[in-house]
Amino acid sequence: MIIRAVPKLRDLELRLSRLEEELHLFQRISRLMVRESTLQQVLQSIVALLVEYLECDSCIIYLTDGPQLVLCASNAAPASAVGRVRLSMQEGLTGWVARNRRLVALSRDSFNDPRFKAFSELEADTYEAFLSAPVIARNRVVGVLNVQHRQPHSYTGDEMELLTTVGEQVGCLLLLARLDRDALERTLSIEQILAGGVLAGSV
Repeated sequence: MIIRAVPKLRDLELRLSRLEEELHLFQRISRLMVRESTLQQVLQSIVALLVEYLECDSCIIYLTDGPQLVLCASNAAPASAVGRVRLSMQEGLTGWVARNRRLVALSRDSFNDPRFKAFSELEADTYEAFLSAPVIARNRVVGVLNVQHRQPHSYTGDEMELLTTVGEQVGCLLLLARLDRDALERTLSIEQILAGGVLAGSV
């Protein structure tokens, strides 16, 4: 009985350790959201945190600009690609995720998926594994968050849930970024909160 219990105890310890790391990641992202930093700086910091936590080779944040998705932050793309690489909602795996509001997880040969679209600036065809989640704000898709591994990688349910949650955090960040200081003070006024106008008001 003791011998059987040891592996279970180790699994539990590993699970608890991973949950602590995940909570720490969410805390660090939340702290980024309340700092006096530019949106670009915060997005780049979120990319760096995800690369560290998921041990991935590439992390990219796309944001919507009308009917297009624009690359706004990345650890792997050259600086010249930021703001310049654009795709429509009908293009690539990223466009599919935005269009369908659904997560995609491919453990290998992502570049052979019929939805895949290559960009010469990104060298995306060198990555085997691909994980992507929509960025949601006020029930609208406002971007897409992509993670890639050069080697085959089977994404766990925890990793999928984590990326989905970070996508939601980025969505909240974008809403906050659209508020100027006066608008933020009006939104946080006690009268408006008690009147139920915070979530219903325009941002």
